[in-house]
Amino acid sequence: MSMTARHKTLERNITLLAICTFIAVSIGGLVQITPLFYLDNTIEEVDGMRPYTPLELAGRDIYIREGCYVCHSQMIRPFRDEVERYGHYSLAAESMYDRPFQWGSKRTGPDLARVGGRYSDEWHVQHLIDPQSVVPESIMPSYSFLAETTLDAGDPAANLATLQTLGVPYSDEDITQAMADMILQGSAFPGAGQAEFNERYPNAQARDFDGDPDRLTEMDALIAYLQMLGTLVDVDSAAAQQELSEELGR
Repeated sequence: MSMTARHKTLERNITLLAICTFIAVSIGGLVQITPLFYLDNTIEEVDGMRPYTPLELAGRDIYIREGCYVCHSQMIRPFRDEVERYGHYSLAAESMYDRPFQWGSKRTGPDLARVGGRYSDEWHVQHLIDPQSVVPESIMPSYSFLAETTLDAGDPAANLATLQTLGVPYSDEDITQAMADMILQGSAFPGAGQAEFNERYPNAQARDFDGDPDRLTEMDALIAYLQMLGTLVDVDSAAAQQELSEELGR
């Protein structure tokens, strides 16, 4: 029987076609999935990535609570128009400590993957209080209450301890110092503890973010989170290293 005749027999017998389809899909699935059981991590680590500080983590929680992810994505795709507008495309390692990740599926506002350092703290404060005053066409609502609300982060040590059990590499010292680190990072005068803080959280920015040095507010936390987005990794060298690794692995 010729190959064409066999193919016609397969096409006309729906039961046989279903069985063959199941076998083909099963083999393909096993080829794709089985290797993952033998890998400790499917994401290649890059220099610069670190877990969020307690204050950044609190800001991220506020970001999620207020639904910012509904209008802003945090994933720049490797297309020329996106890279020219938002910056270098996102690397998988940049989301390795996100639970859940904030990639998003819709952009009413711009992508925020690399917003850190693009604007001053004062700009962010004004933008969150009165968005239209800095972006006239914006439909974003006011979040002025953040500047008036004292930050209540609950028990940041317990938060870090929970993430530690999920694989985020917080040390026992990070957990013990969580509350002190949160207060230090949002202080106008961090003091002597800043050197130790920066050793545990490289490139973390410590200052009064909202312009009110007398207390730590939700505005402080949210701006601390926004100002670190996309600033930890040297994306050009990391991407080159990743491409070289993939090339050598072929």
